[in-house]
Amino acid sequence: MTAVSERRRKSRTPFRRRRRSAERIAALGVEMDLVRPEEVMHHVTEAVENGRSWCIANHNAHSVYLSQRNPEFAAFFDTADVIELDSTPIIFFTQLLGLHSRPFHRCTYLDWREHFWSLAERNSWRVFYLGGEPGVAQDAADKLLERYPGAQISSRHGYFDITPGCAENEAVLAEITAARPQILFVGMGMPRQEIWLLRNRHLLPPCVVFSVGAAFDYEAGVQVAAPRWIGRIGFEWLFRLAIDPRRLFHRYCVESWFLLIPAARDIAAAARSGRLFKGRGAAPLAPREDGAAA
Repeated sequence: MTAVSERRRKSRTPFRRRRRSAERIAALGVEMDLVRPEEVMHHVTEAVENGRSWCIANHNAHSVYLSQRNPEFAAFFDTADVIELDSTPIIFFTQLLGLHSRPFHRCTYLDWREHFWSLAERNSWRVFYLGGEPGVAQDAADKLLERYPGAQISSRHGYFDITPGCAENEAVLAEITAARPQILFVGMGMPRQEIWLLRNRHLLPPCVVFSVGAAFDYEAGVQVAAPRWIGRIGFEWLFRLAIDPRRLFHRYCVESWFLLIPAARDIAAAARSGRLFKGRGAAPLAPREDGAAA
């Protein structure tokens, strides 16, 4: 049985098909959207069908830390249409603050990849992946095409000069334009991928763009993905740290301490407003124009 048919045999969880007023929340000095993976895929499908440009970002503890220190990186999130919440510990924290987050709001490539590639297979989407070491993205594309032969996948490694206007960057933009992707994955790691998108999105053809980090490294088998149950209980960071301690020690064991001050501010604000430990009482940041659920 193929991966596509296996996924289609699973029972489907009902989800909201329209953006809603209380979807966007603020915590730790950043904004995030409480969306399920199924909702993201629904919006992506609509954007592709309508030929619309759309941008999906994601926040985790590392990106919150970087947002405090890199203004250009932080500015990227102001341009995103959806900001996924890619961190179970942050979900737990926002629940403590009395926001209406739930475990099913964890949303990242590894959570929706089977659904995405099923849609790409069914609709013959043109997908372009920019990132990874030379050869890795192509290996990942070859493996994906074995499972999802109806998808159209192009790739280009992420080792190039991203200086605006330089020859290498212009060549990459030309390659993407020639491929006419409906989906563009940019996987060059934080903050490089976000800064590249901020600087170049206006030069891209109309498409749905994702910042996806090591997505194709996982598909190629270069990196080991944590079992999804570990992510759901909030210990994916520990799994990754055990696999690659040299690279990830600073991210998980040092950066997190810099989040204590914004966390304390959030707790104090939630206590003053009576929201602390009251998980369903969040007020929306701002109304959405298409508001209600379908």
